[in-house]
Amino acid sequence: MTTGSRSLPGQGRVSRRGFLRIGGGVAAVTALPPVLTACSDSGGSGTVRIVGVADQQKPIEELLTLYRKSHPDDRFTTSFAPTDQVQTVVRTQLAGGNAPDLHVLFPGSGSAMSMAELAGAGLLADLGAQAWTRDIPSNFDAAYRREGKTYLYSAGSSVIGAIYNKKVFAKAGVQPPRTWAQLLDVCARLKAEGIVPIALGAQTQWVTQLISYALVPNAVYAANPRFDEEMAAGSATFRGSGWADALGKYQELQRRGFFNDNPNGTTFEQQTSLVATGKAAMAVQVSAVLATFRQAAAGSDDLGMFPFPGGDDAAKQWIPAGIVVGLGVAAHAKNTAGAKAFVAFLGQQENINRWATAVSAIPFKRDASTVIDPVLADFLPVIDGNRAVPFMDQRWPNAEVQPAHFAAVQDLLAGETDVNGALGRMDEAYGKKS
Repeated sequence: MTTGSRSLPGQGRVSRRGFLRIGGGVAAVTALPPVLTACSDSGGSGTVRIVGVADQQKPIEELLTLYRKSHPDDRFTTSFAPTDQVQTVVRTQLAGGNAPDLHVLFPGSGSAMSMAELAGAGLLADLGAQAWTRDIPSNFDAAYRREGKTYLYSAGSSVIGAIYNKKVFAKAGVQPPRTWAQLLDVCARLKAEGIVPIALGAQTQWVTQLISYALVPNAVYAANPRFDEEMAAGSATFRGSGWADALGKYQELQRRGFFNDNPNGTTFEQQTSLVATGKAAMAVQVSAVLATFRQAAAGSDDLGMFPFPGGDDAAKQWIPAGIVVGLGVAAHAKNTAGAKAFVAFLGQQENINRWATAVSAIPFKRDASTVIDPVLADFLPVIDGNRAVPFMDQRWPNAEVQPAHFAAVQDLLAGETDVNGALGRMDEAYGKKS
């Protein structure tokens, strides 16, 4: 998933579902495009140049500081910006042979800066010789690998659910719902109290996908776990599948007045503020943005997160859990050895744990030292019960379907299309060659 100032997811994508910002205690100078905010030390032929999206600043900053303790002579330059801007700049640089050594990379195949898209174009270096790659679970192969080679570094998976303001819920006398019927009841009670039940910042395009992604696991994969394979084989389509039920429920939330006014004119930042200030009760978001919400709320204790219910049996809840946006080494990097050395450091278990903790993700490999963000407790039984599916775009065959989905949801919210029309556009995009 690709996300705007993060990816979806984030994710990140997110757009994760996308996350990243780097510093490591270095001073600021850069020759990168002015669209990117920069922190760096002095340049040079041995410098590792890193470009990422703004949301990964915390983990990379901390890990780069740690790395430099044992590599004091290594040099780095770093630049970060919102996902949409980074994707445009880095993709252009990759094609022009002027790519950063280490850059943001999205899992799977759902965007122009995804692992499969860039690896297929010969723009990424293989990381498969590094020890950490041997611990990637096989069910994550499509996110990390293409044709048996590993191109993505990512610490683990992020989940999509409802980030909610505990004080607002308590004041309204409601609890996190566990079924679709309970969700509608909770939203109605919140609305009656003069509170926006669900903040939606659909002007920021990656936000449009999150409610769809939260509802599709129950609507599609609970009944047909092989839906992606059937789509790839041409024996299934979005239109006529459980996707229609998911988008229908998305519309129902709007029809009942459970969103803020003018979602298409509301940004991610405004969505975050609505929940943080208590003007809205919740927002469907990727767990990687918890830090952003907590910062806006001036205290993590005021916020919680729960699986957004799409069905009527709480014991059979399915959720989306996608690999978070990570890093790739450019195939034509000027300092391949330096970039790979830093990635190998990131692949150590304690550093996988640090990164995952910083972005409220679940490490792809866990050990006794792994600590999961407490607000994700309700998601773990679902994941361990094998009722989690990757973010939908991580299995799509090209970079056309995701923007078609963004636009379709915005048009649904504006009343300019219906569910069949929206899904028809997605089917058309899915059929295009990558």
